[in-house]
Amino acid sequence: MTATETAAQAGAIGAGAPSHPEGMWLQADWTRIQTEVRRLQVRIAKATQEGRWGKLKALQRLLTRSHSGKMLAVKRVTENRGKRTPGVDGKIWSTPAAKWKGMQSMGHYGYQALPLRRVYIPKSNGKKRPLGIPTVSVNCTSGQHSFGLGRDSPSLSPTQRSAFPRTEGATGRWRRHAHSAQRRARQLRRSQGMD
Repeated sequence: MTATETAAQAGAIGAGAPSHPEGMWLQADWTRIQTEVRRLQVRIAKATQEGRWGKLKALQRLLTRSHSGKMLAVKRVTENRGKRTPGVDGKIWSTPAAKWKGMQSMGHYGYQALPLRRVYIPKSNGKKRPLGIPTVSVNCTSGQHSFGLGRDSPSLSPTQRSAFPRTEGATGRWRRHAHSAQRRARQLRRSQGMD
């Protein structure tokens, strides 16, 4: 039996993985994907509570580079209220094939965020305020990395969330930029006597 006959026979009986991107996205086992992401987030919270910083970094790296993390990030971004709003590149991932190809394009090397699309929204006093709209790929990458930060995870219990301190700025939003994260990591290391 040749390779062509074997592939034809497997296709005839419905065996094997789907070869088309649309089929790959539609046949994803979302409960398993969510369970894997949740399991890694719980391990991250536990490592934080125990002060095992090397383990924490390794688990965060594992989560942000995992197939499940990418799939869930794309699903959350492409199935929310702003799913039909394109960024500066004008692309939206509306079809299952586009979602699958977009998920595969999410790499961890050479990532360069695209500029935001600037839109002006009218205020109640008649003036307009600027709003920056990111591209879908930037949103997905941001969502993927937020899984590893822990606190915004809906799958963590309140005790596990308490392992991630909530720091608020003047706007009342959590500080999520790199400088605040580095500063907080230094504070935690000093408080644990590691620095």
